[in-house]
Amino acid sequence: MNVIVILCDTLRRDHCGPYHRGRPLNACWSDEQPGWVVPTPNLDRLAARGTVFENCWCGSTPCMPARRDIYTGRYEFLERGWGPLEDDDLDLPRQVSGPPNRSLQHAREQGYGVSYLVTDHFHLWEQGSGNYHMGYSGFEFLRGHESDAWYTHPLGKDFFCTGRERGAKTERQWRNVHHLRRGDPLGRKEGHEEDWFCARVFETASRWLEHNHGLHENYYLHLDCFDPHEPWDPPEYLLKKYDPRGYNLNEEWVGSSGGYAPWRETMNESQLLHTRARYAAMVELTDRWLGRLLDTLDRLDAWKDTLVVFTTDHGTFNGDHGRMGKLQTHEHDAKAHIPFVACHPQFGHGERREQLVQLVDLYPTVLAAAGRPIPERRHGVNLLPLFQDAKAPTRDYALAGMFGKSVTLTDGRWVLHQSPVAGNQPLFWHGHHMAKFIGYDLGTFADGRREVSGFPAWKTPTWLSDRERDPNERVNLADREPETLKRMQGALARKLKELDAPAWQFQRLGL
Repeated sequence: MNVIVILCDTLRRDHCGPYHRGRPLNACWSDEQPGWVVPTPNLDRLAARGTVFENCWCGSTPCMPARRDIYTGRYEFLERGWGPLEDDDLDLPRQVSGPPNRSLQHAREQGYGVSYLVTDHFHLWEQGSGNYHMGYSGFEFLRGHESDAWYTHPLGKDFFCTGRERGAKTERQWRNVHHLRRGDPLGRKEGHEEDWFCARVFETASRWLEHNHGLHENYYLHLDCFDPHEPWDPPEYLLKKYDPRGYNLNEEWVGSSGGYAPWRETMNESQLLHTRARYAAMVELTDRWLGRLLDTLDRLDAWKDTLVVFTTDHGTFNGDHGRMGKLQTHEHDAKAHIPFVACHPQFGHGERREQLVQLVDLYPTVLAAAGRPIPERRHGVNLLPLFQDAKAPTRDYALAGMFGKSVTLTDGRWVLHQSPVAGNQPLFWHGHHMAKFIGYDLGTFADGRREVSGFPAWKTPTWLSDRERDPNERVNLADREPETLKRMQGALARKLKELDAPAWQFQRLGL
């Protein structure tokens, strides 16, 4: 069958209708959130004809490590951090459509399908990670988002960019949209969102489907939509639903996620509300344009032979634990527990599943759906049996983490965040590529790896949570539940052994 994967960046589960079910944010998992209900009618529409997975957890974080999990079916964070695909990676699109730089006719004769990427995620091609598109039969990049170095034109007096951002690299995004949306760069008038990035992604994907659906025996269409990742610039008429002030603040906006810091260190409560409002409005806008893609699937009657998957790479702290952004601490629920909705042509319609699933599962699931063999030594699980059999097993524990930081393990109820020992050593970066995005002090390349020195772990100690009583993980039970802590640490050691994790991980984690 055909497969469409829709990946939206930095999407919180409590902002998605299939999960909040009409409840305000502060009645979902965190009472630290505002009392808004964020409407996502098109995600609801997708869920009504598909299967909602209640227990999906990210794996490697943040953005590009999560994508490498998807593209390789293996947890990246156990061996290295943010970087490009390695020469020996068996990347997913290439498994669907065969070696690159071949004709479509030759690929078809060899039994391969067609793969295509539509994205505005500039990290996919920037220095340090810019080769994720190379395995596809074709691809289209939509320019201008976040720090994409695109326009350099001089700007006039009507250029909108806060003072704090003018000295940061996100100034590029405001410069880009100033030129891209010449008529109304802030979207003050309703109905003129065609030049917003999520709109361009979903419209481009819809056009590809119009031209390709029914013409290939199997295709894999991958949408990597950067929204609702910051910097958040929703149309003002949507922003005013959550903050009536719109863009006319009497104070400075602090910019992207408050600098990934405890929010009280960078903003006041008024600025926090405004930042949350921008995020909520971006989620609503992204859902609106998702609807255009669903309309195209309806028009083409594509549901009958296409598996459609919608998910994200990770969530984000939006005031939870007093923090903003996706870094700073363990993979707590607000960041690691993510939405995952999938529509199978025949089975699981309008149903929900409780099994533990992860982003690494996309790799074997896409290949199985496309009728392609699944390489050995993958960490993912083929999810196709779950649509037909509600009791089909997946895994006993889900694993998550960021390279060089704590490692998270959950059975769905209990969550262990295992911190490294003092000194965070030994620590090695596997692979010949250097770290170019997040700074690591790497040594010389020897025996397939580089020694990492001077890299600190999170300051937060080992943490144990009971999500049944504390879904937002605000209380650390590590000292109060010693037997459970011991059990989860033992399970983590067994899981790492099962995955053939590097031996130094056991030493670094005190296991």
